[in-house]
Amino acid sequence: MRNIRLKVLWVLLVNPMLCIFAMQKQEYQLVTVAFYNLENLFDTENDPITFDDDRTPEGKDRWTQEIYADKLLKMASVIAQIGPPEATTAPALVGVAEIENRKVLEDLVNQTPLKQSHYGIVHYDSPDRRGIDVGLLYDPKLFQVVSSKVYELKLYDPERENRRIYTRDQLLVSGNLAGERMHILVNHWPSRSGGEALTRPRRMAAAALNKRIIDSILSEEPYAKIISMGDLNDDPKDKSLKKILKTKARPEQVGLQEIYNPMERMAKRGQGTLAYRDSWNLFDQLLLSAAWLQRDYEHFQYYKAGIFNKRFLQTPEGPYKGYPFRSFANGKYTGGYSDHFPVYVCLLRKAD
Repeated sequence: MRNIRLKVLWVLLVNPMLCIFAMQKQEYQLVTVAFYNLENLFDTENDPITFDDDRTPEGKDRWTQEIYADKLLKMASVIAQIGPPEATTAPALVGVAEIENRKVLEDLVNQTPLKQSHYGIVHYDSPDRRGIDVGLLYDPKLFQVVSSKVYELKLYDPERENRRIYTRDQLLVSGNLAGERMHILVNHWPSRSGGEALTRPRRMAAAALNKRIIDSILSEEPYAKIISMGDLNDDPKDKSLKKILKTKARPEQVGLQEIYNPMERMAKRGQGTLAYRDSWNLFDQLLLSAAWLQRDYEHFQYYKAGIFNKRFLQTPEGPYKGYPFRSFANGKYTGGYSDHFPVYVCLLRKAD
């Protein structure tokens, strides 16, 4: 976190027909909160209880220690840079998805680009059949964990005698950001593998679980500051967001216990975090409760959101030029990064 000097627009309502605007310079503290799907960050060891056999030196992917080390360094270098130009420090909080276990997160935060942040880790093993989990990295100088827990998403296949479908848990971490209470949810909702329509009920169920968690927090803390982040495998306009979570595209539309989605207008402009068959999707999102949307900045408030899609994260040439430069394609390691771009929100408060 660092202080930055911004020009802020103040609005004084004199009467319903007249606004007087004044410009004032003010120093602010800025923090970045980010989310990144790390595209199958697996170690090289064979876990006998998960389907990770391909990601071993002898497996189909020939996942060697050298490749793993290169992948770790690349992921760390990206995380250290996520944010807008005015943010010169690594994010205070980073939600991550597609990580195999706690060990890979420990290896990640010990990479040179991240060492100086001394990131703490919140991680739980999920029941996902592939063994991939979500997690949260946090800068302990800025964020102190008070509590954490996971919520299991129980899904069943109606076409196979209600056989259980094992997927990722939803992680809730509550704590204090530079002394201010907040709640972070990290998600990785069920994929579209098998078809969007066929798998849609699974994401609707994930959204319903997410809403129950948010509502339970708001029932105890009506003005709670909540950020729900993740790879939702749905776009901002899809029913899981609009019908279940009832997200709003503009801050002025958000009621006291409603949710703002700053990514919705980005999606309408054609921006995305991953591409498939010549079209963009914006599956990676950060959703904010109404309490973030005040504009006095006496406490941390929402400032802006973005997609971190720097040129080095894009495929440099060929038919997929401009798409996320994924780390694994056509059966081999590419030396790229991830098949998703990271996303972030910036929070501001007035400096003392």
